[in-house]
Amino acid sequence: MKYRLKKYSNRLTGIITLESSKSESNRALMINALSGNKGTLLHLSNARDSKTMKVLLESLNNEWDVKDAGTTMRFLTAFLSVVGSGQTITGTDRMKKRPIWPLVDALRELGATIEYLEKDGFPPLKIHKLTTQKTDCIKIPGNISSQYISALMMIGPCLPKGLSIELTTEIFSKPYIELTQSIMQEFGVESKFDGSKIKIPSKKYVATTYSIEGDWSGASYWYSFMALSYKKSSISLPRLKLHSSQGDRAIAEIMRRFGVSSRFESGEVRLQKTETKEESLHIDFKNCPDLAQTIMAVAAVSGITLNMTGLESLRIKETDRIQAMKIELSKLGAVLRESTKKWILKPSDQLPQVVEIDTYEDHRMAMAFAPLCQLMDVTINEPNVVNKSYPGFWDEVKKRGIKINEVL
Repeated sequence: MKYRLKKYSNRLTGIITLESSKSESNRALMINALSGNKGTLLHLSNARDSKTMKVLLESLNNEWDVKDAGTTMRFLTAFLSVVGSGQTITGTDRMKKRPIWPLVDALRELGATIEYLEKDGFPPLKIHKLTTQKTDCIKIPGNISSQYISALMMIGPCLPKGLSIELTTEIFSKPYIELTQSIMQEFGVESKFDGSKIKIPSKKYVATTYSIEGDWSGASYWYSFMALSYKKSSISLPRLKLHSSQGDRAIAEIMRRFGVSSRFESGEVRLQKTETKEESLHIDFKNCPDLAQTIMAVAAVSGITLNMTGLESLRIKETDRIQAMKIELSKLGAVLRESTKKWILKPSDQLPQVVEIDTYEDHRMAMAFAPLCQLMDVTINEPNVVNKSYPGFWDEVKKRGIKINEVL
């Protein structure tokens, strides 16, 4: 199936409906389960990943299928290592190609018994919970995926000796580690994060009521719409905090340089189009890698050269996002070049009138390129991939007056 978005030349207005944060929801679901499911979680995300997480945490089945949810795979691998009963955890073919060995190595060191059922280092896994904690101090790289670190942090209080984690490399996606720390604190566990070391006490989680914020990752696509919109456009994004713990809150500052202003008022953010004259930007995505596709797509059609760092983790996401972006950006006439730990995006000299975007089973590919419909006709292949994180996305696009035709 395809969606064809007709070029839209009018200004954008209205209040956008965002999903609740998937990152917060998945952490809160796991911590609440570790506290005995006695807490109350408000405004849980309707994203497929979060729904999968919730269902599996309540499952009595011996096989847990996370589908394509990477966060769910990593969090539940740690979860089963402390409360499981010999379950198998698996996922899609792509999930079986996403590495999990750093987390498995750490859990084995703690005392869990974990078997690789197909290829060493990758799912599916068979997990037997630890019965004796072998150590209370482990080392793990900080530059592969913060989800490994967050998974270990959340089970730390459940270990008899608590847990100390030493991060052996530069730390990527640090805000997501701090988000985990913040939610753990809401459930009664104070941890220390000092430099490269995280220390978590052995302590019971305390059931509480926790309300999940709107999703800054989902908000990023509306910043992109605004950056490419008519100059008098103005939209509002509800349930977002100025001082949010979500790493993707960085979109507000990044998009200011693309001509989008953010005004926080009464529990929402009002976006307005402003003028910008910047022709070249340097952006480090180390702490917000999920914003990279969105920013690259906007820059490619805005005449802005990007010098980028911090994209290493994009290779082990839903797809190899760097390779996927090279291909899709080339359809616009833009070029993405790579050198050692650095990437340069040269924007298009002449935009096409129509473009067809492949999504590679990756929700962010679809939503990153959709805002380009304000400059050209855009066809999105397999548009339902957005259900992974933002199932209401296309409905919100239609509400803005943008015409979408479904093609089977």
